Amino acid sequence: MAILITGAGLIGCHTARLLAERGERVVLYDACPIPGAIASIVDDSRASVVTGDVTDLDHLARVAEQEGVDRVVHTAALLSNAIRRSPLDGIRVNVMGTANILELARRLAFKRVVLASSTTVHYPAFGDFAGPAFPEDYPMRMLAHRPALIYAGTKVAAEYFGLLYRDLYALDVVALRYAAVLGGWSGPGTSVPGKLLATLLEAARAGREAVIDDPLLVWEGGDEFVDARDCARANVAALDAREPAQGVYTIGSGALHRFDDFVDAVRAAHPGLRVRLAVTPKGGFAGFPHIRHTPSDISAARRELGWAPSHALADSVRHFFEHMP
Repeated sequence: MAILITGAGLIGCHTARLLAERGERVVLYDACPIPGAIASIVDDSRASVVTGDVTDLDHLARVAEQEGVDRVVHTAALLSNAIRRSPLDGIRVNVMGTANILELARRLAFKRVVLASSTTVHYPAFGDFAGPAFPEDYPMRMLAHRPALIYAGTKVAAEYFGLLYRDLYALDVVALRYAAVLGGWSGPGTSVPGKLLATLLEAARAGREAVIDDPLLVWEGGDEFVDARDCARANVAALDAREPAQGVYTIGSGALHRFDDFVDAVRAAHPGLRVRLAVTPKGGFAGFPHIRHTPSDISAARRELGWAPSHALADSVRHFFEHMP
């Protein structure tokens, strides 16, 4: 049997590498796979690559049947920056793509489905929350706490569809809410933290001042980040967990980091780094209106999945540097 991983991006490739290393047969399914970037992370005969679009249910079904797929890790998605440019494409891929994966899993009776979600689903509630750590099941008001971005809206929809298939069809679905993901590789990347690190590193290497003129790259308060390698470990843990009763889990560091923490992490490797803000921070991370003061509660992932983060911010930044062209 084989495990289908949709999205041959940073997290999908790291997940494929972990699974292949333990002897699993893996099928990476991506609309535009980049062989060189994939091979830089996973170079194993037990991992194959198939070109395909998650919005094409018929093709997904053919591949799954031909390869003997019985489990799936669904990471394929358009991220925030890409959705800002093309919202309909984002909705089509993120919502209908997820619906196709769930329907495929129902028809073929997959053993487990792991869905990649995002902590952005609960960002709008930060302004009303008071407590030591933000839980997965915090009471949210449907109007006042509605998603602030289309990307977050697509992830809310994906989670609800996953839970509905779990409730109505007894499909074994687990959703993982990743914090803002950090990681470097030779493939394409549209994440906000990746863009910030690239901006700082390019300036540091060139010995020039880093000018931050994109309002999305600077924020007030803090935010929570997670290494892509830890996301991959969480995906594998979610595939293996015996009784993931809660069904939705936050995958983060359990700690907040400020904009200045990123600058300090880069400056540790490049002491001469100079940074100038050409924009004034207004609101939270990546343009979200609410300023974050509380990290996530990651105890459920520890308890039910046996997962905990292993990479601190400084380690993630070093890894990014090593893999940035």
